[in-house]
Amino acid sequence: MQTPWGDFPVCDAHVHFFSPAFFALLAAQSGHPLDVEEIGRTLDCRVPATCEDLAAAWKQELDEYSVAKAALIASVPGDEDSVAAAVARYPDRFWGFFMANPLAQGGTADGIERVQRALAGGLLQGVCLFPAMHRYSIADPRVRPIFEAAAAYPGAVVFVHCGVLTVGVRRKLGLPSLFDMRYSNPIDLHAVATEFPGVNFVIPHFGAGYFREALMLCDLCPNVYLDTSSSNSWLRYQTEELDLKDVFRKALEVAGPRRLLFGSDSSFFPRGWHAQIFQTQVQALCGIEIAADHAGMILGGNLERLLAR
Repeated sequence: MQTPWGDFPVCDAHVHFFSPAFFALLAAQSGHPLDVEEIGRTLDCRVPATCEDLAAAWKQELDEYSVAKAALIASVPGDEDSVAAAVARYPDRFWGFFMANPLAQGGTADGIERVQRALAGGLLQGVCLFPAMHRYSIADPRVRPIFEAAAAYPGAVVFVHCGVLTVGVRRKLGLPSLFDMRYSNPIDLHAVATEFPGVNFVIPHFGAGYFREALMLCDLCPNVYLDTSSSNSWLRYQTEELDLKDVFRKALEVAGPRRLLFGSDSSFFPRGWHAQIFQTQVQALCGIEIAADHAGMILGGNLERLLAR
């Protein structure tokens, strides 16, 4: 992609894969299990017929914006096969991430075994944990097998959502989001990241309101990365005046240019890839006069290196 610093590959670390199974689950939870199309109309989303169709749509979207590759995230637990199908179809354009609940209703073993099977399949590399959503501490000993599984597969990463968490599609459908913010602090990851130095961890959205704590964690743990995704609306919670330029400047000061990963937080069609998020972040990086090689790392090079098998 052509950027203000020249032409280099841009890779997106954060794209949600809203599969047919994702919409079917929302329909079931809304009380209308047979009317997935109605869910799509309510959300103003295009419901894909198959995972392969959705993969083709995202591939076309990346082509349109000259994005080299993206990490696709299965956005409900148990939907790892959907993203695996997309990666199998376009392995040169996608990496596969999947959401896991290590304390799933089927029992802890069920949640852990799903993660082990997914990583063993060779198509998925990122395990996404949402402690506040699923109401557990990242330091809970029952979660430990997740980190052990990631350690067993070179190139695997663990994505841990911290900070403020809202799910817009659930809000639009009037579905409850019984999240627990007690489990949102990046500091909770410190002991785990220290114990598993061979596992790389990704904190999205600069910590989503826990920016200071995310920086502390990065300073102490060289295996922790920050993804830059979304509109970063958490800035309105800051007690001091910060803008996105300040956030990038401080993150570079603490974490350095090799541990920041560009992400858009794109999710559904017909909106498609969130080009405005990309442009806003590029403008912020231009505003702090970042060097071209550092821009190349943040906008793509770091993710390619991190997920190289």
